[in-house]
Amino acid sequence: MEYEAVIGLETHVQLRTRSKMFGTSSAEYQHAEPNTVVDAVSMALPGTLPVVNETAIEYAMMIGMAINCNIARVTRFDRKQYTYPDLMKGYQITQLDEPICYEGYIDLPVDPPLRVRINRVHMEEDVARLIHVEGPQGGTVHSLLDINRAGTPLMEVVTEPDMRTSEQVESYITSLQHIIRYLGVGTANMEEGSFRCDANVSVRPVGQTELTTKVEVKNMNRVRAVVRAIEYEIERQIAVVESGGRVIQETRGWDDGKGVTIPQRSKEEAHDYRFFPEPDIPPLFISEEWIDSTQAKIPELPIARKNRFVDEWGLNDYDADLLTAVRSTADFFEEVCAGVVASTPNVKKAFAKEAANWLNGEMARMMNNDEISNMADTKVKPEALATLVEKFRKRELNNNSAKQVFEVMYIEGTDPETVIKDLGLTVVSGVDSLGPIVDGVIENNEKAATDFLAGKEASLKFLMGQVMKATRGQADAAQATEMIREKLASRQ
Repeated sequence: MEYEAVIGLETHVQLRTRSKMFGTSSAEYQHAEPNTVVDAVSMALPGTLPVVNETAIEYAMMIGMAINCNIARVTRFDRKQYTYPDLMKGYQITQLDEPICYEGYIDLPVDPPLRVRINRVHMEEDVARLIHVEGPQGGTVHSLLDINRAGTPLMEVVTEPDMRTSEQVESYITSLQHIIRYLGVGTANMEEGSFRCDANVSVRPVGQTELTTKVEVKNMNRVRAVVRAIEYEIERQIAVVESGGRVIQETRGWDDGKGVTIPQRSKEEAHDYRFFPEPDIPPLFISEEWIDSTQAKIPELPIARKNRFVDEWGLNDYDADLLTAVRSTADFFEEVCAGVVASTPNVKKAFAKEAANWLNGEMARMMNNDEISNMADTKVKPEALATLVEKFRKRELNNNSAKQVFEVMYIEGTDPETVIKDLGLTVVSGVDSLGPIVDGVIENNEKAATDFLAGKEASLKFLMGQVMKATRGQADAAQATEMIREKLASRQ
């Protein structure tokens, strides 16, 4: 029997506000000493009252709008009660029945295209962090509590069970990350814990429409870990069913080292948490004016921008994907191309393709080496790169020379004209300049010339190497290759 997976995701997103969700302390805790970024509310001291962070609400609205959700005109907070050492108050302030956003969707760029429905987006506060200390023989000796994270604004995005493969899940995660980063409301970094995914996975025979028992999988701190965990869990559940067993509803944790999911606890239902309305926070009314002003802050989003780069600039999907994955990179690209906006379509597209090659190639390589993520943080100015691209397009610089110029521009921030002058880089091209050099190379390498005429293409590369050596790498490679072919062809 053939089976299919049914997958839904619950994604917790930390919002990048200055202060916490209901308290006054800073929400920037990642690099702070333990228990130094706290306030009376996050520590749950007696007599303290929560005050809603307005910026966090607006950020949640922005994300909801970006993923095509309806925005609630009235939203309420609830208490989710359970006992765990990282929960300072003994309950978590969250939203149960009246979330801030609901009924949205994200269109995934997969083949075939898939629309993943969003059930809801709700607000809550993050919990403290437990650090488990192991003994010399293994096992936890004791646990330490760091309250810094407690109270950080958190938003949970809950999908419908619309995904069927780990590839679709990966596309969903990266799409949501790109949206959050474009909006500037969070870092969406799984490694640092600001973006956390739990997957609900079940399997059923292909063709069956009824849902089966689902298992929640947690503890996945990388996109690749999510993919591996889901693939393992699908295989595990199919094996259970085919052996005559029954999948039980439970929560399982992903062990990245062993590559398996392991049982953690039976899955709780909503009534297990004894939810009730948060008495210290009144209903929040969201006006049409607030919705309109928030909508005006939504920038052009990644998929729309990618499609525009393909249509307007003639880029292929691969280049457009790379350029629009990070908003600052897309901005930099458009600044580089600003000078040719009014040019003919052919000029625009040729220039844009070359600019994309430099940004996705040399620039990305050097930024990666230096661990720089924002192009605006490099010393290369968009207008300077535009000049280099144009000189390269017009064959005023060959590939080797252009790379030399770019390297100096990247390291020193110098304009390309100055670098070209300082390094004495001018392309040797044209019949008058390049012709005599090609003639000399052929005369001095008769065997290679004869071998080429006999059908040995490798000899052409040798002759080209001699031309580049004679010109110290400054020859126009395309012209030199054509000249060699023409001069040798005339011998036949």
